[in-house]
Amino acid sequence: MRTGRFTALLCLLCLAAAPSRAGEIPIIDAHSQLEQAIAPERVIELMDEAGVSRTILAARHGTTVKDLKAFAAGHPDRITAAVRTKGGAYQNRDLAAFRAFLAKQLKSRQFAAMAEVLIYHHEKRNRKGKVIAPEVAYPPDHEKVQAALAVTLERSWPFIAHIEFASLGSKRDSYMAGFEAMLDAHPDHPFVLIHMGQLGPDEIARLIAAHANLFFIAAHSNPITVTRSREPWTDMFRGEQLAPPWRALIVAHPDRFILGFDNVWANHWEELYLPQVALWRKLLADLPEDVAHALAHRNAERLWHLPPL
Repeated sequence: MRTGRFTALLCLLCLAAAPSRAGEIPIIDAHSQLEQAIAPERVIELMDEAGVSRTILAARHGTTVKDLKAFAAGHPDRITAAVRTKGGAYQNRDLAAFRAFLAKQLKSRQFAAMAEVLIYHHEKRNRKGKVIAPEVAYPPDHEKVQAALAVTLERSWPFIAHIEFASLGSKRDSYMAGFEAMLDAHPDHPFVLIHMGQLGPDEIARLIAAHANLFFIAAHSNPITVTRSREPWTDMFRGEQLAPPWRALIVAHPDRFILGFDNVWANHWEELYLPQVALWRKLLADLPEDVAHALAHRNAERLWHLPPL
């Protein structure tokens, strides 16, 4: 079956099967992005269709900081603006330019979060082999990573680390050691590893036991995304439910896991978003109610100081 037909069918099955209790659980998308090819109001339409209450949103690829501020100001109960980190100032210019880029955004009270900080991002190519996102490899102690961290410490915002551990090869151990040193250096500050860090349940369990200040966003960690990507994303599912090791881990540590979808490109919003939300809603119905609420919205509310839903 072609992938597009598979995701569409899965979406319909999930929507049909999800009990009403799951539909009543509010969902916060803790990290997504807005590019120029997706209209801001279309994001609201899709959130309405999916039943997503709030999105923490960063600007990228042609969407300006001004655009994002205006969008968030027009929908204060739905959109939380996140300071952009990725782009030329982070990847291609010096530390002073990156600090100036952050400072310009921080002048606005509209921003109440910081987007993911790329520590290791594997090069991404489209189906034709064209590079659509370059490799970024900044160790955790790199001056630009530390500059972004300093802002989150000052503002009491979670620091979202983007580290693709499964793609790191021989550098994996050094990056893990550096990341854990960062966690240990700031034990009272929340750190969030997006995409589950491309890690498995045993490694996540080890990190949870070692670091009380570490949390995980389950973006791209489901079969809908995994089957559409060449990247080694973590797949937490077995069929339409959590695989037993992941279910046991989330039930045992419901305060550590956060829903997020990390929509990057317009096709993520238009093709993958609704099927993923539907799949997660079906899963939420299978979890204890307090665990489901923690995963779907309460952990995000606590960490990002958002109004309760």
